[in-house]
Amino acid sequence: MLVNMHIKNLALIEEADIDFYEGLNILTGETGAGKSILLGSMNLALGEKIPKEMIRDESIPAVVDLVFQVDDPDTLSKLQELEIDTEDGCIILSRRIVSGRSIAKINGLAVTASLLRNVSAYLINIHGQHEHEILLKKKKHLEILDEYSKDKIFSIKSNAKELYKSYINLKKEYESYSMDEEERIRQIEFLEFEINEIKSADLKIGEDEVLEAEYKKMQYAQKISSAIAQAYELIDEGQYSISESLSRAIRSISSVVEYDSDLDDINTQIIDISNLTNDLSRALSDYMSDMEFREEEFYEVTKRLDLINHLKSKYGRSIEDVIGTLEEKCDLLNKLNNYEEEKIRTKDNLNKALEELMIQYDKLSLLRQECAAAFEEKITESLEELNFNDVKFKVDFQRKEDVSADGIDDVEFLIRTNAGAELMSLSKIASGGELSRIMLAIKELLADTDEAATLIFDEIDTGISGRTAQMVSVKLSRISKKRQVICITHLPQIASMADAHFLIEKNVKDNVTKTNIVPLSYDESVNELARMLGGAAITEAVITNAKEMKQLAKERD
Repeated sequence: MLVNMHIKNLALIEEADIDFYEGLNILTGETGAGKSILLGSMNLALGEKIPKEMIRDESIPAVVDLVFQVDDPDTLSKLQELEIDTEDGCIILSRRIVSGRSIAKINGLAVTASLLRNVSAYLINIHGQHEHEILLKKKKHLEILDEYSKDKIFSIKSNAKELYKSYINLKKEYESYSMDEEERIRQIEFLEFEINEIKSADLKIGEDEVLEAEYKKMQYAQKISSAIAQAYELIDEGQYSISESLSRAIRSISSVVEYDSDLDDINTQIIDISNLTNDLSRALSDYMSDMEFREEEFYEVTKRLDLINHLKSKYGRSIEDVIGTLEEKCDLLNKLNNYEEEKIRTKDNLNKALEELMIQYDKLSLLRQECAAAFEEKITESLEELNFNDVKFKVDFQRKEDVSADGIDDVEFLIRTNAGAELMSLSKIASGGELSRIMLAIKELLADTDEAATLIFDEIDTGISGRTAQMVSVKLSRISKKRQVICITHLPQIASMADAHFLIEKNVKDNVTKTNIVPLSYDESVNELARMLGGAAITEAVITNAKEMKQLAKERD
């Protein structure tokens, strides 16, 4: 769960440090106090893009840190697969923005924003203000059903996915057999030319490196000869060569070594150096003897290198690539020479792949429909608890005309909100408030399968009030028994259910506006509920009402 959030220099928040708790964490505040800033800051730490306007003061770093405590073994295992250190179960997600540059870290180690997003998916699930609108997108309905059904369909869906990849590859291969005879002959002739061009070169792996070394040596032969000759002259020719100087030194020391035994070591060193110098002199002499520039050989090396580089420019960056290209072109030529036979063979393989795929897709569809029946029943029951009277929820299955990566099922959620009415798509009959409640029912159902231990709801109460709001608050409280819930709300019915209550308030000091996030005691929570109930006029009656709401919430709990 999320245990701490630290924010610095973002929007109206100069600095804030918030400890969250198990159960239902409620955040309230006046309109415009900065509730959206909190969620925006959280999204930054989870790897989302950074709106420039969120940075409060560009001269100092903006920071968001989220500290999670993970105890679930499956979640820890999946994080370890992403190479995240989970030794003590503490996971710290950080985002730091300095001079327009973003630095993402997990447990103090720099990571990419994409890895940050991948990791956060196992830790937290955010339901934003407009997320319920995804229910208006029919293609999302199958994703939701599959998420609910994942334990039962995972194996067969994974198998079907691999079969679909094979099917698509075969389909592309078969579609490539669409040329006429004239085009086939033209391609055969061109392939034969290319194959002959590569084969006639008789390439050897590594020969280009050897040739390039020889070419470089020949190209700079005169410069090399001059340098070697100068070195040889300095070492072994002339009155003041190194060899002559060392010989003189040996004779000089040898003439007096018998008078002082300490000179033995010096004499030996000079002799050793002289021997090394003589060896070096012979090596230079041998090199000069072998250094013979032959124009014809230089021409052959240059010609061979030009041919190899020409082939590499056409068929690959290296000789290995060119040889690989040759094999591919030989395979293609073989197919073109046996065009009709290969076309028939590919068609047979495609039909077999489709047949095998359809068997898996039919099994997947049956499993989905079995799961959908339980899904319908549970969602309908949950919607009744959310003050939908005479409601009926159904998952409608239609068969797609063509297969896709998801299978053959065209799924849509249908609903009836009045007795005797027809089942219709959500987009035709559901209001914003109704969609929010439907999404809440789905979230509760998915809480059992969701890997994230923390759920965040941003104004799930949009478009509801009264008894419906009370029922939504009970639903949120129920979800918080399975997962940590953090909820931003403007309804007192929901706020009264808080296990931990925070106030988001905006203050102006020295003409500077700042947003603060303050944990509330029981009495402070009552006062905040009274504000939400009574607006500007907070009377004793309103205070009493707020206390009663807290008491009733405790009894329902």
